[in-house]
Amino acid sequence: MPDKAPENPERYDDDARLSDGTASAAAGVAEPRQVDGVTSGSRHAADESRSRDSEGGSHAAEKPRKNPVLVWVKEILTVVAIALVLSFLLKTFLFRAFYIPSESMESTLDVNDRIFINLLVPGPFDIERGDVVVFKDAQAWLPPVAKKPAGPMDWVGDGLEFVGLAPDDNEQHLVKRIIGLPGDRVSCCDAEGRLSINGVPVNETYINPAEVPSPMTFDVVVPEGKVWVMGDNRNHSEDSRAHQEVNGGFINIEDVEGKATVIAWPINRWTILDNYQDVFRDVPEGTSSK
Repeated sequence: MPDKAPENPERYDDDARLSDGTASAAAGVAEPRQVDGVTSGSRHAADESRSRDSEGGSHAAEKPRKNPVLVWVKEILTVVAIALVLSFLLKTFLFRAFYIPSESMESTLDVNDRIFINLLVPGPFDIERGDVVVFKDAQAWLPPVAKKPAGPMDWVGDGLEFVGLAPDDNEQHLVKRIIGLPGDRVSCCDAEGRLSINGVPVNETYINPAEVPSPMTFDVVVPEGKVWVMGDNRNHSEDSRAHQEVNGGFINIEDVEGKATVIAWPINRWTILDNYQDVFRDVPEGTSSK
């Protein structure tokens, strides 16, 4: 046995290695301890930084609260403004409302019915026989109407009418059904009391069934740019037949405001208006006439 245990060999800094062969930290210098992938010193600094950022962010996020009533009023006004603009555009380019003041179109249209007319007829779409149309009284068929004295609330009705939310109550418009187009020869009556178009008698199923129409003879050829119109309630309609001394009883197509498409009010009268194409199916085309 050896007299004493061998002494440990002297260690040098440059000989100190970790198990993986890398050099250890210098003696006397504490190596930072890693916690969850970061050193404890770095983690502390990061925590302090996040704390400061969180405090600053909370202050930055604070904004003055808006009055909910003002927000609600703003939204309502926006919706109303959009609705008025859309209604005005519809009234100007697509549809317009009218009310019916007389019985001349019964039973198709009753007194005080509210109707919508399609402003695209005529142009770009053509009018057809059987169409119910609203036209301006350019031929003075109606007696002049004295203007009503202005009332304090007239501006409300005028405004609603302007944007198309109220029907046009201008009594200087008329509503009738187109019977003859340019070039058509329209005459009345044959042995059965029917009118004929281009030599073909037609069975007018839209005529008011409550009364038998009184015969009123006529024989006309519709000029270019004009139409011949008649009411469905023949015994109570001052139409083309009754005004032949003015413009031959014809209506200028340029005076036609539009084609009536639907009864909108009252609700129990709601219906889409028919132009009765079956009535005119066998009518041949007329001869163009200047």
